[in-house]
Amino acid sequence: MSEAHPLPRVILRKGRARPLEGRHPWLFSGSIHRVEGSVSDGDEVLVVDAGGTPLARGLFNGRSQIRVRLYAWDPETSLDESFWSERVERALAVRDRIPGLARPLPARLVFSEADGLSGLTVDRYDRWLVVQVTSLALHRRLPHLLDLLEEAERPEGILLRTEKGIGEEEGLEIRDHLLRGKAPEGPVLLPDGDLRFQADLRTGQKTGFYLDQRENRRRVAAWGEGRRVADVCCYTGGFGLHLARAGARSVVGVDVSASTLELARENARLNEVEDRVSWAKSDAFRWLEGEAEAGRRYDLVVLDPPRFARSKRGVAGALRGYARLNEGALRILEPGGILVTCSCTGRVSRDEFLQVLAGVSERTGRRLRLLESRGQPPDHPVDPSCPETAYLKCLILKAE
Repeated sequence: MSEAHPLPRVILRKGRARPLEGRHPWLFSGSIHRVEGSVSDGDEVLVVDAGGTPLARGLFNGRSQIRVRLYAWDPETSLDESFWSERVERALAVRDRIPGLARPLPARLVFSEADGLSGLTVDRYDRWLVVQVTSLALHRRLPHLLDLLEEAERPEGILLRTEKGIGEEEGLEIRDHLLRGKAPEGPVLLPDGDLRFQADLRTGQKTGFYLDQRENRRRVAAWGEGRRVADVCCYTGGFGLHLARAGARSVVGVDVSASTLELARENARLNEVEDRVSWAKSDAFRWLEGEAEAGRRYDLVVLDPPRFARSKRGVAGALRGYARLNEGALRILEPGGILVTCSCTGRVSRDEFLQVLAGVSERTGRRLRLLESRGQPPDHPVDPSCPETAYLKCLILKAE
């Protein structure tokens, strides 16, 4: 389609077009030779290769290392309101067709890059939607996106939750607040398999609950009967309470947040497993060291830490953190025990995570055997063009 005014053109350096041709949605500043035309943060731009051939359309942000987020690989496709309407409708239609995920069950309705909406995440919790925006350009288009979500889902309210560091990364200064309608008066009650959990949509981590681990929680529970369990970085008790319900002999949940543990205690009472669960407020590394020094041992250890790196610069530190955490877990895990270790760092691949565990095995002298290699549920789909969308690793291993 023709434009009333020519779009600013982002011209790539020679040899930098391959990721775009592969439809990866991020264009970093180091790949750009120059920008032609007047452009402001949030504007639509046309990306062309070094020879002048149009490749894609995206949204510009001069404050971010992701200088352009790409959305359309047909250079003639305008990023207008009808474009965003089609993208949101397509994302919602995918969830409507996932077996066992009918409204109003908790679900991720929009998953950023995996749904062609880089920078936007939307989760449904009963009668409420929780939105995360990690793109300055999409934040400026948020009113239209909210109109689409309201029309399709008819929520009682829509809340905005923010991620730490987004101001520095995107130049986007936002705060958690109610966007539309009314907020829940307290934690929202959610089904999670045979259990129920209270999720705090206003102050809880991420958007209030870890929807991406729901299938993994149920599967890990199958390994728990009769075992002494340590659920490290337990948040509101997800893995631990499923294990307790499945017949674990005892469960200790460890988290650094007092408010999170209070909600975990309420969830244990709600599911009538409080007699088998205890709680420890502590940093994960410090708790593992203390248990090892005290000679306490467990038959199953779950490690589900928060994301260790947001950017490529943080990957080396993240790998060291995972190594230290897993070494600590093996120090308290009985021979023949089960290690459940998770990573939600999208910048760390599954192969890199396995390499960390190989190093841990070598240094500790504990042979590890991978029993199950799991990931995220279908409402958190993976776009093969953007490997970072395959962010969740949940590995179940036997430790000799």
